[in-house]
Amino acid sequence: MKAIAYRQSLPITHDEALIDIDLPAPQAQGRDLLVAVKAISVNPVDVKIRANVPPADGATKVIGWDAAGVVQAVGPDVTMFKPGDEVWYAGDLTRPGTNSELHLVDERIVGHKPRTLDFAQAAALPLTAITAWELLFERLQVSRDKGVTGKSLLVIGAAGGVGSILVQLARQLTGLTVIGTASREDTAEWVKELGAHHVIDHSKPLNEEIARLGLPPVTYVAALNQTDHHWPAIAELVAPQGKVALIDDPAAIDVRVLKRKSVSLHWEFMFTRSMFETDDMAQQHQLLDDVAQLVDTGVIKTTLGERYGAINAANLKRAHALIESNRAKGKIVLEGFA
Repeated sequence: MKAIAYRQSLPITHDEALIDIDLPAPQAQGRDLLVAVKAISVNPVDVKIRANVPPADGATKVIGWDAAGVVQAVGPDVTMFKPGDEVWYAGDLTRPGTNSELHLVDERIVGHKPRTLDFAQAAALPLTAITAWELLFERLQVSRDKGVTGKSLLVIGAAGGVGSILVQLARQLTGLTVIGTASREDTAEWVKELGAHHVIDHSKPLNEEIARLGLPPVTYVAALNQTDHHWPAIAELVAPQGKVALIDDPAAIDVRVLKRKSVSLHWEFMFTRSMFETDDMAQQHQLLDDVAQLVDTGVIKTTLGERYGAINAANLKRAHALIESNRAKGKIVLEGFA
């Protein structure tokens, strides 16, 4: 089977930062699905792993943690899927990634693909949808009762992959006032289209931007990028007894600044369930099926930003470069193996 991999951690401009290779086709065992991958999307985690986790000497590493495809075969213990099913999922950080023609994935972290989306549109959503859903409803414990009003959510980096779905979930499923951040005209407009009530500029101090709009202290903060840079402003703008959730890897931050407001801090890492095979691992299967229903009923739309062509090393290098530039809007998707 065709796959894209790397042999050493190199700058994305290097010819061998990502390479096209051929690998033996894997076999489904246990609760695994063997999926024929039709489309993938690229996430910041792809860039972080490629740049910082070199394979063992002489080995190749296949990455990628978003896919939509068709089940080709199932392991003997599979109960929720059958060959021919169209699926979408975000994979498992501890196993080979989705940048390959065939891919093994545990059925407990796989959902049925939305019927109304093509494979590329679907591949844009799984990792970010899981991250946004878990952050909003499990970490911050926001109520899904739209009648519960008077509280607010600040989404820092609202135009990115996670932000693009988080804004939609918060606006469509909760009674929160949603405030997104963006620093360019096109990304600010994108965030407004996704449903944000207000958009502020994250190139300026966020606490000053909140004050400029005359908004009260923020109940919930979702810090999706540059958390260390924004940390003093977050501590200032968050409401007493509020909650802050983050997904990035900030430099050291002083959590003591949250003490006098009794603000709680929450981490969201969507790979935790699969990495540790937690008892509730199958929650991600149900979550993806729930999001698929929201998509098919028109409540949530795909966050596909750009189609980058066929799944190959050259196009993946372009996608990684855009992610590294921090200028991506929505998700970058590749489809089909040329």
